[in-house]
Amino acid sequence: MEQDRPVRLERRLAAIMAADVAGYSRLMHHDEEATHAKLITLLADAVTPAISEHGGRIVKNTGDGFMAEFPSAVEAVRAAAQFQNRIKELTAADEEVRRIAFRVGINVGDVIVEPHDIFGDGVNIAARLESIAEPGGICISSSAYDHVRGKVGVEFADLGVQDLKNIALPVRAYAVVRDGPSSATGAQRAKLDHPSPPRLSIVVLPFANLSGDPEQDYFVDGVTDSLTTDLSRISSSFVIGRHTAFTYKGKAVDLKKVGRELNVRYVLEGSVQRSGKRLRVNVQLIDAETDNHLWAERFDKPVADLFDVQDEIVARLANALNAEMIAAEARRAERSANPDAMDLNFQGYAWSYRGVEHMSEARSFFERALAIDHGSVGALVGLAIVDLTIGASLLADNRAAYLSAAEANAIKALSLAPDHPSAHRILGGVYIFTNRAAQGIAECERALELDRNLVGAHSAIGIAKFFMGRAAETEGHIVEALRLSPRDIFAHRWMHIAGMAKIQIGADKEAVAWLRRSIEANRNFPAAHFWLAAALGLLGTFDEARSAAKVGLALEPSFTISRLLVSQASDNTKYLAGRERVCEGMRLAGVPEE
Repeated sequence: MEQDRPVRLERRLAAIMAADVAGYSRLMHHDEEATHAKLITLLADAVTPAISEHGGRIVKNTGDGFMAEFPSAVEAVRAAAQFQNRIKELTAADEEVRRIAFRVGINVGDVIVEPHDIFGDGVNIAARLESIAEPGGICISSSAYDHVRGKVGVEFADLGVQDLKNIALPVRAYAVVRDGPSSATGAQRAKLDHPSPPRLSIVVLPFANLSGDPEQDYFVDGVTDSLTTDLSRISSSFVIGRHTAFTYKGKAVDLKKVGRELNVRYVLEGSVQRSGKRLRVNVQLIDAETDNHLWAERFDKPVADLFDVQDEIVARLANALNAEMIAAEARRAERSANPDAMDLNFQGYAWSYRGVEHMSEARSFFERALAIDHGSVGALVGLAIVDLTIGASLLADNRAAYLSAAEANAIKALSLAPDHPSAHRILGGVYIFTNRAAQGIAECERALELDRNLVGAHSAIGIAKFFMGRAAETEGHIVEALRLSPRDIFAHRWMHIAGMAKIQIGADKEAVAWLRRSIEANRNFPAAHFWLAAALGLLGTFDEARSAAKVGLALEPSFTISRLLVSQASDNTKYLAGRERVCEGMRLAGVPEE
């Protein structure tokens, strides 16, 4: 019997409007029948005609409010402004304590559509924006603002980044200033004149095509588009949409002016030049407030498959920019007299990027952030990163406690933000280092589905294969991680993983090559010296092996072979046999047993 096919969900991009009556319970308590009758009249005379006139539909009524959807954000804001003005006229003669006023929230997002309802994060954000709007006011998200700016004949006050209840990531919000700027509060007027750019806010200006070949425009624009999309996946980032960014295409621009116009902290500009079979890409990250260059990079690549080259360039840029912008935000936060949870998180991540020896400093910032905001997903993920980094090190005592703490915080973060890529990656890492490698791979693959540039997930899958006795597969995952982020702060660890895998399969010369690369990338990483000593010992080059062991012991005097043996990362027989080879090599190199 043929099975019924699952019903396909209908989804579409929509402008979602959520509205309710401010103080409805108080009004009903004061006079139920009069309030109800007045509400019905206002819906019929003001709200429904305005929504219909502007191409929207009321999806459902909620007692004291309604949910509506529009095919256009511009029309949604125009409809809201129209019925809010009409309601103000119709209620002008009412006593203030009995006056009905709607609060309206508008967002643009992808929604699941049913005949009499719509669902999704986009709907939830609209509802939360409505809750922070003033009575008679309209509050919209940045995604809606990008569509309506300069098109609806009203002024907006920038409310900054808002942490909305039960919404995982902060949302930048704007409020319609009723009756124009003159009626705004002093704070609103200040924000209209000098709005504060959101943290991690950036515009990717269209890259310049220096090839002299108009047919290359599609590739150059593709790099800009893909990078805009990938940067928007960075947690807490605010990225100007491509339609706005492309209004600057081909123009000589003042970058400080662009920053003011778009209210962003950072501008990325670049150029692409193709000559024969080679491609050169130059990029610069600029602080839009000071016009200072924060970072620059050049890529020279042979042209094989243009789309593969485009993906690689975009991945490398997205990874590098993530680290650079967090470092810049951390420097800003250091100057803040009253840092908030996000400021502290930036500083925590910046310290964590400096290596395992700085994890205590990173932990202190994440703990301070949680003290301010108990539901800070960024702080929970940050603490999980700290504990996983320490627990994954074979040089640490009490590894199990660190890994258990990392697991608890990663799970808590996912309970608050189920689609947080880094939380999935960290949880995957915990599983991998606690003899649950298959589960770890699944979590890392989920992380890559959510953010294809989360290259640490590739290296984690590589070490999982090592623990599963499939070390021959490890190198491919490490090579992919290095391809996408060759200058990554953790690249030395990835090379070390490849070296360990090579020892497991008896490819000791290849192991030496990988481990020497690891040491060149970070000479202060003790584990690479100990595993290099083991590989050299197995090859019979004992003087070099003993020299490598001495360097490792100078960096980590307490390391012993017994510490390696007590680790319980895997019970796979091939892994255990490979570990015994490592121990044998370390003994030959003079690494102490106890």
